[in-house]
Amino acid sequence: MITRVCKIVMCFCLAIFAFLVTFGNVSDYGSNYAFVQHVLSMDTTFPGNALMYRSITNPSLWTAGYWLIIFGEGVTCVLFLLAAFKLWQARSAPAQEFQKAKDFMVIGATMGFLVWFLGFMAIGGEWFAMWQSETWNGQEAAFRFYISILAVLIFVMQPDPDRA
Repeated sequence: MITRVCKIVMCFCLAIFAFLVTFGNVSDYGSNYAFVQHVLSMDTTFPGNALMYRSITNPSLWTAGYWLIIFGEGVTCVLFLLAAFKLWQARSAPAQEFQKAKDFMVIGATMGFLVWFLGFMAIGGEWFAMWQSETWNGQEAAFRFYISILAVLIFVMQPDPDRA
């Protein structure tokens, strides 16, 4: 039972994390909007780089991109909350039922991976060359986020024996 409770707590912690990130992006909108603006406009990448044709300088698209990020973070939070709730409901159930209750954990982790790996590492980091910016490079933070999510996912997905 201790292992099951630990899995539930870790899932809930991921929900709290995703909530705090979402809340921070909404409550400090301007600072975080500036991040998106600089990454998409590529104005702090290496001077004269050949990738500048990818830059987006339309403020409406910056806003849309930023709200897409916030939406993804919020959905991640909700999915992890649902996962923790479903796991809590199944905490005393047979192993097969507890395993089935892990579905929202997988979906939540996938959503988080889409936000922080696909969004920040692949699209921001590689397509918009965020790695070239000393000031507006969020790759280290994104790496910590999605690796933490994946580590918890691996732990949660370990099979649980039937209770004695």
